[in-house]
Amino acid sequence: MPHRVGRPPPQGGCRDSHRPGCRSQKKLIEDAYTLGASLGLAVWCEDEAGPFQAVPHPGRSWQPEGHPAHQPHEYVREGTAKVLTMFRPADGRVRMQGATSVTNAVLHPWAKRELTAILAELPAAPPTEEAPRAGWERWQSGLVAPLTLPQQLPPLRVLLVLDNLAGHKTPSFVLWLFAQGIMPLFTPLGGSWLNMAESIQRVLKRRALDGQHPTSPAEVIDRFAAVARHWNASPTPFVWGGKRAARRKRGRERRHAVGGSGACTRQPLRRRYGHGRGK
Repeated sequence: MPHRVGRPPPQGGCRDSHRPGCRSQKKLIEDAYTLGASLGLAVWCEDEAGPFQAVPHPGRSWQPEGHPAHQPHEYVREGTAKVLTMFRPADGRVRMQGATSVTNAVLHPWAKRELTAILAELPAAPPTEEAPRAGWERWQSGLVAPLTLPQQLPPLRVLLVLDNLAGHKTPSFVLWLFAQGIMPLFTPLGGSWLNMAESIQRVLKRRALDGQHPTSPAEVIDRFAAVARHWNASPTPFVWGGKRAARRKRGRERRHAVGGSGACTRQPLRRRYGHGRGK
């Protein structure tokens, strides 16, 4: 085995300091989740899930007593399907469409159609005398390679979290987003966990396919569509971090009272026992 020189390769996603701008991308996305609504901005997430095979999927399923589910003895590939997802964490609503391939020719028209419908549901942007550029530049603060903003910008209305894929960064698509008042926020390399659309896709996948045996890509798509309709009938809002993140924050900010006044320390003081104890 050759002798290793220098630091080992990174193992923790975007925690490595050799990826400049990673922390800035993470912070911008977290700010979008926690501060976007208070700034009057709608926050949506976009992602593509799959491919999902038309084969028996493991999991529980409802069966008559004494008649367990049977699996075919032959393994036959019947094709695959993918799912395009738009998700709004604030209210839990999901917009979904199935496809057998997700090329730019499929992704971009669908995304434009869904985003146009999303913008139509938002209240009209209030007129402002100030240039809106500062509101846009705030969401590129600290980035090593920020996007080039056009000279003329409409009021910012939507923050869109996307994975760091080449198809999401096509110049024509990004310029279309800018023209509609949508700011794309791309996850860093290895940071797809920052996209909350990943979570809703996992929930819907379990409900649509666990314990089921779809026989065609069309059936896979129909199952996802049915589950999405049922979800939207009573959606569950998603919160970034939730109670666990609040506990970690309290732990980081925990203070230790010294006594005698209102003074506190960030770290507990060591007590010396022996001579002079009690003094």
